[in-house]
Amino acid sequence: MTTTLGALRAPHTLITIIGAASALGAPHAGSAAAPAVLQEGALARRLAAIGPRVEWTDTLLPSAAERAAGPAADAPSTPDADAAMATRITANARFAHRLADRVAALPADRFPLVLGGDHAIAAGTWRGVGRRRGRAPGLIWIDAHLDSHTDATTHSGNIHGMPLAALLGVGHAALTGIAGPALDPARTCIVGARAWEAEEQALLARLGVRVFDMREIRARGLAAVFCDALTIARADPEAGFGLSLDLDALDPHALPAVTCPEADGINPRALADVLLSLRACADFIALEIVEYRPDLDPDHRSADWIAEFATAALGPGTAWLRDKERRFGAANYAPLPAVFQRGEGVWLWDTDGRRYLDMMSAYSAVSFGHSHPRLVEALVTQAQRLALTSRAFSSDRLPVFLERLCATFGYERALPVNTGLEAVETALKAARKWGYKVKGIAPERARIIACEGNFHGRSIAIVGMSANEHYRDGFGPFPPGLERVPYADADALEAAITPDTAAFLVEPIQGEGGIVVPPPGYLSRCAEICRRHDVLLIADEVQTGLGRTGRLLACDHEGVRPDGLILGKALGGGLLPVSAFLADRRVMDVFGPGDHGSTFGGNPLAAAVGTEVLALLGETRPWERAERLGEGLIARLRAAALPCVREVRGRGLLVGVALDPALADAADIAERLLAHGIATRDTNGNVIRLAPPLVIDEATLHEAASRIIDTLRTHLATQVDTEVAAMAPAGPGASVAHMQ
Repeated sequence: MTTTLGALRAPHTLITIIGAASALGAPHAGSAAAPAVLQEGALARRLAAIGPRVEWTDTLLPSAAERAAGPAADAPSTPDADAAMATRITANARFAHRLADRVAALPADRFPLVLGGDHAIAAGTWRGVGRRRGRAPGLIWIDAHLDSHTDATTHSGNIHGMPLAALLGVGHAALTGIAGPALDPARTCIVGARAWEAEEQALLARLGVRVFDMREIRARGLAAVFCDALTIARADPEAGFGLSLDLDALDPHALPAVTCPEADGINPRALADVLLSLRACADFIALEIVEYRPDLDPDHRSADWIAEFATAALGPGTAWLRDKERRFGAANYAPLPAVFQRGEGVWLWDTDGRRYLDMMSAYSAVSFGHSHPRLVEALVTQAQRLALTSRAFSSDRLPVFLERLCATFGYERALPVNTGLEAVETALKAARKWGYKVKGIAPERARIIACEGNFHGRSIAIVGMSANEHYRDGFGPFPPGLERVPYADADALEAAITPDTAAFLVEPIQGEGGIVVPPPGYLSRCAEICRRHDVLLIADEVQTGLGRTGRLLACDHEGVRPDGLILGKALGGGLLPVSAFLADRRVMDVFGPGDHGSTFGGNPLAAAVGTEVLALLGETRPWERAERLGEGLIARLRAAALPCVREVRGRGLLVGVALDPALADAADIAERLLAHGIATRDTNGNVIRLAPPLVIDEATLHEAASRIIDTLRTHLATQVDTEVAAMAPAGPGASVAHMQ
């Protein structure tokens, strides 16, 4: 079976999965079923979904004679027991020899992924890899055990406790004699060990094999240990290296379906994260995963982890993915040079395994953090029941969502849509129709006023309101009746209002415009002007709502209740687009059936997630922490008194650092911050946006501020050094004279 993703080619041209269905070396036969169960599962599909082409070859099965050797049995050493063990060793060696032949015969453009079976199969896997390569590979052996017994030292008689010794050339002749080069001890290491016998330890110490046990991993961290392991295994780049993963290396509470579990193992998430670093290793030539017991995995949790490990190690790397995005995607975005593959809380991980602090929150969409457990549970539970009906029918989730949305924000009606842009378009349509049907504006004369520096989206109508020429260029003509006044100037608003003005659309804080906070009293004055002239005040709180600025809504800073409220981004919990336009009946009741709609707007999945978001909002009151933490962040950045910083402004956890363009370019600084583990972007006006998830803790935010300040200081110092170097006199001896 070959699973492919179009004509794309991942770094490993074709992953060939070889099932080795042998448990001949183990005390239990359960692991023999692993290849068949994994083949029926999602492993190959998950690999193919992220880029690589995958083929699954016929699974290698033990012969009848090999199976007749039987499992090991704990018994004292006797001539009969020794003879029986010799028979089992021979049977395992024969199977391993056939596996080695299978691996060695693979074409050069194949990458072998071997799935056991028990760990005794490794005696064949890595000899076959060595024959294929023409020299012994380096090897990272991830295991709770050392697997370095011989027939003379084994306590249990289990052959799966002998393969590493055999691969190193020590042990029974049947195992050591499998065709292929023996491993080089100097390029072999063990990670995760925590259970062994003295004889194994002595052998490995004599040979010089490095063992990173769990005590060292707990002291130094898995990432640091794995980095050292890579250095050892990659000492000979021409030989390449592989990784053999015995699942008993993992903590059995998280991954219980293994043959010989040992307590206090490696966290599987931590392992998946470090395996991502293998994507960047061109000399990574083979992967083996063994000792999975499907009979102990009724919920397939352990099988899911196996797929996670394989996709982490074998997925395409950053350069390949960026190239494909550039080649096949429209060029309407210019992303920074990181490719993220996982998020949790305030953290993001890229495809190379590096961790970043998210200081942008997807423009406030991830206010509750990445993959919030309650929101994910709401999403999954509803997705398994009902995701979409269209609004041609009612669902059991939408009415509850609408009621709680109105109750939370104090409006009589809500119209659910998907994106913030759709919610803005909904507000514009409502305002115009209200102007005609309620206010009595003459047909085709309604006007809507927005502000200079606004950002409400990028539809034709919305960019027609924008002052940003880049957004407008090439997209005209724009709909009439859309005007702009200067932001933060209430007098300009009043001067622009005419009897045909239906609405004033405003952001309480301009986000994309540069995190611009209007002066105190501006919004309340605008509200008073709009009331006096019978003009709708519509607040776009797509980025500022749901606690971002230190209040439930940014309008609440001035006690303003707009006639129309636009919400989005955080309303979807960072999981899917959920937006809404809210108003009282006098505005919303201008809509009748067919006037406005959306196939996906208000779908049961979005309603379920939105309802849970509102529950979290009420329970956790994130605006209170946002206000306190934001004040501290702003104060710290201002106290740094950096010459390149013109202004630090914002409210709550929506903060902008405005830079002097003569001293620092915000886009360049954003890229420098990325290199220091801070993920954010610049915005208009040469401003760095700082808007972390509202669940961030004080210590993490403090560390973020330190990195930002240090990055800006380093940039200034580098700039000074560059200017000094440019001023140095040229010519023979000039550098010496300048130094004197």
